[in-house]
Amino acid sequence: MKKDRLSSENSDIQNRGKTIRNLVKELESFENQDLEVKISLNCGKTNFSIGLVGKIDNCCVLMNCED
Repeated sequence: MKKDRLSSENSDIQNRGKTIRNLVKELESFENQDLEVKISLNCGKTNFSIGLVGKIDNCCVLMNCED
């Protein structure tokens, strides 16, 4: 995903993260609901498939378990 296509949430949400409710609402806004979901830790330079979703330390955690 290109940087200019990223959603424009306010900087407070970008710094503290999203709730499940915020994330679901944002994902529902995508026209194509069949897009693969990936995660990036460096603003989109690289990305990884989300293989598992779990609850760890009272947080929802999206995980990639590839070696």
